[in-house]
Amino acid sequence: MSRLPSGSPQGTEGGVSAYRGRFAPSPTGPLHIGSLVAALASFLDARAHRGAWIVRIEDVDGPRTVPGADDDILATLARLGMHSDEPPVWQSRRFPAYEAAFERLRAAGFVYPCGCTRREIADSLLNAHARHATLAYPGTCRDGLHGRAPRAWRLRVPDGDAARVSFVDRWQGVQSQDLATEVGDFVLKRADGQWAYQLAVVVDDDDARITHIVRGADLLDSTARQIYLQQCLHVTTPDYLHVPVVTNADGEKLSKQTGAMALNLDDPVATLAAAARHLGIEMPPPGSLDAFYSAATAEWAKRFGPP
Repeated sequence: MSRLPSGSPQGTEGGVSAYRGRFAPSPTGPLHIGSLVAALASFLDARAHRGAWIVRIEDVDGPRTVPGADDDILATLARLGMHSDEPPVWQSRRFPAYEAAFERLRAAGFVYPCGCTRREIADSLLNAHARHATLAYPGTCRDGLHGRAPRAWRLRVPDGDAARVSFVDRWQGVQSQDLATEVGDFVLKRADGQWAYQLAVVVDDDDARITHIVRGADLLDSTARQIYLQQCLHVTTPDYLHVPVVTNADGEKLSKQTGAMALNLDDPVATLAAAARHLGIEMPPPGSLDAFYSAATAEWAKRFGPP
């Protein structure tokens, strides 16, 4: 699939912006500066477009979810002056929607069962790498389980020119990925029964009528898969903007696994100003949250706001 989705902002309906954005944190711990950068960018983009901003708790991966982290995240956002314009959504409460989408894909012949273990896949990729091939899933179970028991379920990607997905990112520019050679058939339902992120996020964004997705560049590689999945489900492709990720002293993406600390909320404006600087917004820290957001939104709109 090679369709280029529009990078232009959405229009208005009756004088009210049709823009609908979201921030979708995973409740694996408290927010840190890296996740705040993504939250702030999505919030400023929604304000610049005079649209809605919605919080979605991405707890689809049950084993990684930390009890109470969702409440802590919502409380932190509130302390920083960011409130969801609609009641927050929890992925863990939306499993029937994922099941329904999965069944639509299965009925259309897009998905198939996979009996490969992680070790078998790793060995196949290692052998492929030794032959200077690409590190995509080799399609072992595409034409049958070959005596294996079904474990995961994969989405079949096209071959040839149809495998290339291209899109325009408002920050990163033109992006293109060959799903067949760079990714391969990807998992929609894991061997442990958990729904995969790729399916959940596409279903959630469509159900919430999300028009613009603003998130960290660490998710840029997932976008082509999500666009192809949107096409399989015949749903609208949103506008994308991926902001640079915050890194630690070793150049690694800042995360809970690489030493990210919880945010200091003693001075919310100073904390927000630090996140804004990472987004290229330099300004003296105003004394109030309202003043900060007014100035930061104006600066963001100069680059990414409506024409």
